[in-house]
Amino acid sequence: MNDVITISPYSNAPSTRGVERIDYGNVTIYKTSVGPMENNVYLLVDSREPDNSLLIDAATDADHLVRLVEHVGAQVRTIVTTHSHGDHVQALGELLQAFPARHITSCLDAADIPEPADQQLDGGETITFGEGITLPTFILRGHTKGGLCLDLSAKVTGALSDDTPSHHLFVGDSIFPGGVGKTYSPEDFSQLIDDVESRVFHVYPADSVIHPGHGKDTTVGVESPEVENWRQRGW
Repeated sequence: MNDVITISPYSNAPSTRGVERIDYGNVTIYKTSVGPMENNVYLLVDSREPDNSLLIDAATDADHLVRLVEHVGAQVRTIVTTHSHGDHVQALGELLQAFPARHITSCLDAADIPEPADQQLDGGETITFGEGITLPTFILRGHTKGGLCLDLSAKVTGALSDDTPSHHLFVGDSIFPGGVGKTYSPEDFSQLIDDVESRVFHVYPADSVIHPGHGKDTTVGVESPEVENWRQRGW
């Protein structure tokens, strides 16, 4: 079950904000929304080795993100940038200075990101954090040249209860509740919806949770039956 926690008080901070916490076996997912575009930032912490945590999308408000990491007693060793759009990377430079972290992104988007990547992935590789938690990766093309997505599964976290989702998927701006992410040409739309169908909806079970770059989470089971409607409307 999801809990909402309040990270409070922050020294030298005029306000507090909610942070969603999802316990998933040995891993806790912290989700917080930052900036005027309400970008979602995800912090993945393995309780067995919190000093090897992973952060997804250093969007903005570096002070808030640093304080969140400190509040939960973690250390960030990996920062993943899902894609190259500016609203997802405004705090990247500051966080790379604040934490002893490697930066990982898609090989297709890396040239358009202001901070260099220590690793550029093609999709199909794994990223490791915590005490040997492995995240398979895949690429979704169309919203940008190629967004990097991550798969956190119950199998690797030890989340074995019957009501636990089999996967948590971190997809940047490629999938949202009710449709795929924004594209800039019919060709890009076709590429994105084809990738979403073949690499997500045809691969992951219905209970898999989709964590987008903005807004609320959804599931494969909710979204996949609508894909033909999305194709017909063209967005």
